Amino acid sequence: MSVAEPRRIVLFRHAKADWPQVNDHERPLAERGRLEAAEAGRRLADTGIAFDLALCSTATRTRETWKLAVQEFPHRPKTVYEERIYEAAPGELIALLNETPDDVRNVLLIGHNPGIQALAEILSGSADGEPRDRMSERGFPAAAFAVLTTDGAWKNVEPGTAALVDYWAPSD
Repeated sequence: MSVAEPRRIVLFRHAKADWPQVNDHERPLAERGRLEAAEAGRRLADTGIAFDLALCSTATRTRETWKLAVQEFPHRPKTVYEERIYEAAPGELIALLNETPDDVRNVLLIGHNPGIQALAEILSGSADGEPRDRMSERGFPAAAFAVLTTDGAWKNVEPGTAALVDYWAPSD
């Protein structure tokens, strides 16, 4: 694959989590979250993006979100459970994306706020448009995702190098 072909980064926030008496990393999905994760999976499948790689936080709620969402996909991408996504700042997430092999065209990153929303905003810079307006209006609620495109090698992904081309969030 040529590094000149556009690449897609989909930033997917985990679905609604429950608040049982466990540490934050071990929080499971709430019933609403299980429904939203499957719905988000259907919406992601509807984008037609063939994901080559899914990078998923090791937190219970992100793993459960991914397990339910990926069932809606026509094919399951390679999945890497990555500890560095949990509580990661945008710069740490960019560093992780920079490590992606160049033969990967489309990456799905399943993580947490505030890092996921901040990363979407930082990568897309000051771009305007309908997806940006929707994201600004809705924020980045549980199970939301943003689709960004970028050109060039993964090692060159940095603030302002992507375009926000789609955004979806479950209805309240």
